Amino acid sequence: MLALLAFALSLVCAVAVLISAARAAAMALPGRPQPWCEHLVRRAAATLGWAAGAVYALGLAGVAWSEAEVGDGADSTPAPACRMGFAPEIIKGLTHHRASYLPLRFDCVREDGSVYVGDPDLLWMNWTWAVLALTAALLFLGMHYRTELRARRAAVR
Repeated sequence: MLALLAFALSLVCAVAVLISAARAAAMALPGRPQPWCEHLVRRAAATLGWAAGAVYALGLAGVAWSEAEVGDGADSTPAPACRMGFAPEIIKGLTHHRASYLPLRFDCVREDGSVYVGDPDLLWMNWTWAVLALTAALLFLGMHYRTELRARRAAVR
């Protein structure tokens, strides 16, 4: 259930990214609202924020899907994400898994306590959504700092 909800959230965020990107690109057209720089920064921050949400939700769906596959029928324990696509010597002694939603992780644990990553794609997803979210936050804070700075300069004059 969580996997389907996360996938649906990812689709909603992806559509919002397209809409926000189109609104940001529209700033290059004649008849743009004034002051156009502030609108552009606001729209770019929204685009980056929605993109961060889309990437995170897609990774969340992957972790939730892997978690949901455990115990679902024959040959489902330990998690198929820990067994499929790995060499037999890597999965030897596999006992259980650990899933994490923040940061996105799916770790597979062996009898000796050693751990290997069940889904290596989650690494780039973690970095991507974090960088997108940080950039969106910096643009948003920069936009408000600029407004505050203008207000202070106007009060001094």
